[in-house]
Amino acid sequence: MLLRVSAAQFAMWEMRIYMDTHLDNAEAQELYKKYLNRYEKLKEEYEEKFGPLVLGEGNSDDWLKDPWPWDNK
Repeated sequence: MLLRVSAAQFAMWEMRIYMDTHLDNAEAQELYKKYLNRYEKLKEEYEEKFGPLVLGEGNSDDWLKDPWPWDNK
């Protein structure tokens, strides 16, 4: 599933790079929107099953707080 999310994200980024030099290309804009929607849906599905993909999107760093396992005696 992570591979599908990564592939959709890659396609979305590639279209953004293409549109940097082809601003008026309506077909590219539509493809970008398609890939963006696909990425968002796959990301949401992934996060429902496995948790957040990146830090800062609703997850926390509680695991960094004391005590660490070796601190418990």
